[in-house]
Amino acid sequence: MNPKKTRWLSGPYIVWMALFVIIPLIIVAVYGLTNMDGSFTVQNVLAMGQQVHMKAIWMSVQLALISTIICLLIAYPLALIIRALKIKSTGFVIFLFILPMWMNFLLRTIAWQSLLEKTGVINSLLKAVGLSPLNMINTEGAIVLGMVYNFLPFMVLPIYNALIKVSDDTLNAARDLGANGVQTFFKITLPLTTPGMISGITMVFVPSLTTFVISDLLGGAKISLIGNVIEQEFTTANDWNLGSGLSLVLMVVIIGSMAIMSGIDKRGEGTTLW
Repeated sequence: MNPKKTRWLSGPYIVWMALFVIIPLIIVAVYGLTNMDGSFTVQNVLAMGQQVHMKAIWMSVQLALISTIICLLIAYPLALIIRALKIKSTGFVIFLFILPMWMNFLLRTIAWQSLLEKTGVINSLLKAVGLSPLNMINTEGAIVLGMVYNFLPFMVLPIYNALIKVSDDTLNAARDLGANGVQTFFKITLPLTTPGMISGITMVFVPSLTTFVISDLLGGAKISLIGNVIEQEFTTANDWNLGSGLSLVLMVVIIGSMAIMSGIDKRGEGTTLW
């Protein structure tokens, strides 16, 4: 089929991108670079340098990194186990990981709120066996737990997809040449699955950095992430200009982190890590 005759098929996608991606970004940029009078200003962007905002973004980066590392440490062994299963069982196991994602994100987080609160299910069980209740809700640990639970599938699936592309013949050849299990993993498996790891890290880190629902429900008012600050500027303070300015800075941070991940992926694909 002639490519020139099929270009029109991209028309709906272009319209969709223009309406729901490009135009909203332009609106955010206009609000972020103007004040309430409509005059040009960079004060909304520079406001990120204020102590309260720096504290929020630093806390966001910290918790996002912790959540991403935990997801990676859980997901990689899990993906290895899934790959080692028989083909008939593998599809069912993948289905079990995807199944929770069919439930609404908000409902999944509220469920964890019910489990972790002072009178929740976990503390009720602890009391039933004579143990002291734990202070789990409204803590940084609760937020990290919520992030890991919600975003873990986004780490497992890319790593698993990378693992199934590693041929058994390649691994067997390494063993035939005298490599033990550890050497085979670090010299063959890990380098070949680096693209999947990078993809998973990006897919977990970015939503963890920008989330505000998880921190609202599991962190309460005690812990404020940059997503909460931006959300409050739009909804509570009704200052769309400041909220948009902070969003622009956060967008630059995200784009920078994705660029770094892409650079690592390009250098690491198909090569050894050391």
